[in-house]
Amino acid sequence: MRLRVFVILFFTCLSEAIAEVSLIAVGDIMPATLTQKGYLPDSKLLFVDAKQEFEKVDFVLGNLETTLADTGVPRQPEREYIFLTPIRYAPSLKDAGFDFLSLANNHTYDFGKEGLQSTMSVLEANGIAYSGIKWQEPYVVLHNEQGKKIAVCAFGFNFYCNQLNKPQEVVRIVQLAKSAADIVVVTFHGGGEGKEYRNLPVGGEKYLGEDRGSLREFAHLCIDTGADFVFGHGPHVVRAIELYKGRLIAYSLGNFCTPYGVSIQGISGYAPILKVVLADDGHLLEGRIISMVQKRGYGPRYDQSGIVIDEIRHLSDDNIAGTLNITSTGHIVASEYATDANTEEIEEKYDSTEIDWSNKGW
Repeated sequence: MRLRVFVILFFTCLSEAIAEVSLIAVGDIMPATLTQKGYLPDSKLLFVDAKQEFEKVDFVLGNLETTLADTGVPRQPEREYIFLTPIRYAPSLKDAGFDFLSLANNHTYDFGKEGLQSTMSVLEANGIAYSGIKWQEPYVVLHNEQGKKIAVCAFGFNFYCNQLNKPQEVVRIVQLAKSAADIVVVTFHGGGEGKEYRNLPVGGEKYLGEDRGSLREFAHLCIDTGADFVFGHGPHVVRAIELYKGRLIAYSLGNFCTPYGVSIQGISGYAPILKVVLADDGHLLEGRIISMVQKRGYGPRYDQSGIVIDEIRHLSDDNIAGTLNITSTGHIVASEYATDANTEEIEEKYDSTEIDWSNKGW
């Protein structure tokens, strides 16, 4: 036992010594909408659990799946789902701890250029960075307290987004981001939508007549070009995660805060918080999935059963076998260190009561 404790302490101290950036990634955020009568939750309640996790890391990133404005004319009023979030909800995003929100999705433009301009202005007024619109800067640079810089670029499939379906554009943007920062994070909106799209296919995805991307190829291209962490959203359910060349890919983080206006029944309500610590060269040092489930009208709440962890583990084993293991407590371990034979020992390493993890924010 003394040897085991020494090994735990050694790797804990090692990761603390070389860890440079800690961040959290979450999925779709649409805190309220004026397009559906009576669906305006109390903004003070939406992130009460999540904020406890957000406060422990350098950066918090997500996808803003709505327009921030008090009025507007829908660009396509015949669509079943269009979202318009009152401006008064924006401070709750800042107060929760969001540093960056992607605008590269299929609801940013629900209310046209005027709605998009309102969204950008509101985010700027609240000190929240954004990217993903093709006529804006292709990435944004964030700094932590130690002065380390991360560049975040966002991609989608709509005409107004940086295009995930155009490899040359992806390479150009990721290379530009790499030249501007120590760490590059890519977020994307893609894939089919709904429970039947929980499995990650090989090859491209079509949905509603749209090319929603060849997401494995896209994510691998990003990392081959210089990205250090890639996370996605769009299917409204969680998908597999993968460790590729030492870099983490999360193919969908599902619905994070959609208290009304979107189905959150069953797996559609799974709202994981993905925590990562990246080394100076960008490779994954630590990773953990925090199991959260949405509660209608209240947003994401802690889930003690671990069902979200189980779902992501199952999908990862089925869709992308062999790159990583996920423990019962959500810790992500490279498969070279985590075989079936030693999973129990790895869980003991991470969950040992003899080690104080509080100083790592975990």
